[in-house]
Amino acid sequence: QVQLVESGGGLVQAGGSLRLSCAASGRTFSSYVMGWFRQASGKEREFVAAITWSGARPFYADSVKGRFTISRDNAKNTMWLQMNSLKPEDTAVYYCAADPDLVFTWDDYDYWGQGTQVTVSS
Repeated sequence: QVQLVESGGGLVQAGGSLRLSCAASGRTFSSYVMGWFRQASGKEREFVAAITWSGARPFYADSVKGRFTISRDNAKNTMWLQMNSLKPEDTAVYYCAADPDLVFTWDDYDYWGQGTQVTVSS
């Protein structure tokens, strides 16, 4: 089992940047694919990005490609999401998630953090 804690959310103006962190504890961090999801008010949770066990391969939703960067450091048991050129439509609660397998839908992930709010003002 792995425990996940997100941090780094906040309020930012459109065009600004934020860096989210996800700290993991418990079982070996490198055993998990890590993902970021977001859920805007009244909408379903959606995939944002994922990164493979070693960090060699990132994957992104089309809506964030070129603006967001996912990374991880297995020695620090930490994953990040660097978000640049933020738009009001990026406003959501952002969740980090972990799964032993390479999956991309939210209901396939076994472990979740509590979420962190990101609000982008226009």
